[in-house]
Amino acid sequence: MKYLHTMVRVSDVDASLDFYCDKLGLEEVRRMDNEQGRFTLIFLAPPGQPDAQIELTHNWDPETYGEGRNFGHLAYEVDDIYALCDRLMSQGVTINRPPRDGRMAFVRSPDNISIELLQKGGAKEPAEPWKSMGNTGKW
Repeated sequence: MKYLHTMVRVSDVDASLDFYCDKLGLEEVRRMDNEQGRFTLIFLAPPGQPDAQIELTHNWDPETYGEGRNFGHLAYEVDDIYALCDRLMSQGVTINRPPRDGRMAFVRSPDNISIELLQKGGAKEPAEPWKSMGNTGKW
């Protein structure tokens, strides 16, 4: 058995690609438009990791998806959790669960998919402003 991908539904392709690619740093691997089924599939992966894909499914007919909390979350290991959270915040992304412990943070996509960010290796030394920052919203 081989892991293939995790699918999340998205309502706005441009906002989703801005978040997953421009902000988180994933890369588009492939895309498929299905006119008969009226949907687009966009596969993304971290650079150099084509087997760790998420599939963004965009149904062309508008739907309301809700928050998807029953889905759980996507998780990515990052080289520097503080630098990434700082970059995300500077781009307008809310850090819902700041990396107070130097190890774990949560953000949400434009469609409210929870994204867990985990520090590569061990936890970094707790540091400000993260150490005293509270949670924001749900994560």
